[in-house]
Amino acid sequence: MTIKAVNEEREYGYLGKEKESTIITMKKGQYVAGYSVGILYLDECWYPILPGNVANLSTYDFPVRLKVVPNCNQERIHAGDPTLLGDIIKAAKEFEAEGARAICAACGFFGNFQEKVAAAVDIPVYLSSVVQVPWIKTGLKLNQKIGMLTADAHGITGNLFKSCGIDDPSICVVKDLGRLPEFSAIIESRGSFDNEKVKQEVIKAAIDMINENPDIGAILLECSDLPPYAADIQRAVKMPVFDFITMIRWVHYATSQKPYYGFI
Repeated sequence: MTIKAVNEEREYGYLGKEKESTIITMKKGQYVAGYSVGILYLDECWYPILPGNVANLSTYDFPVRLKVVPNCNQERIHAGDPTLLGDIIKAAKEFEAEGARAICAACGFFGNFQEKVAAAVDIPVYLSSVVQVPWIKTGLKLNQKIGMLTADAHGITGNLFKSCGIDDPSICVVKDLGRLPEFSAIIESRGSFDNEKVKQEVIKAAIDMINENPDIGAILLECSDLPPYAADIQRAVKMPVFDFITMIRWVHYATSQKPYYGFI
């Protein structure tokens, strides 16, 4: 039987009482089951990974899997180092062979490789929270923009936007957090930070961005370390807040559909 045939016959979706089956197939090489999204993450980082962070498994109410990309540190990924491509594709292909139905990542700057990694595997790839920009913009007024909070504004380049399917970067207003006194502990891998101070810094940055740009209609948290503060940011700015977790949930539910039951 060919690999294509095995893929077509294997179970894809929810297996429950409504589908009694005695013959169940599984991909050869898939030794872990019960998850849909594989998440690539950075190597050599040192700071607290809070609940809500993409790399904290307690963030999710469904199972995900993590896989490190060796030697993929913050400096290289923020710069979009092209020599990382081979290792990222290798890790993505491992996820595909192990049964992942989609691949995401735990840093927005993986978006530099979005287009090429998506072309290299046969399952959907959404490496950066930035891929949500076109969809977010569709729901806003024509004159409204998206406010983007990022860990490193220097890494928000035309190449990143293009790889993530964005033709007009001007629809985003970018606010840098990387040089804030406490948030910088993440960028500098200082091993610890005062979480209350980080929270107040990112909230203030969001408020300042809105005050400076009243045409912003939604917020996007580019950084995978920011979702722990999404609810606080939303309470402060009173508008939609998108982040990595909104994207990963969307990907998970699209690849793990369950049948509906109820009254008519």
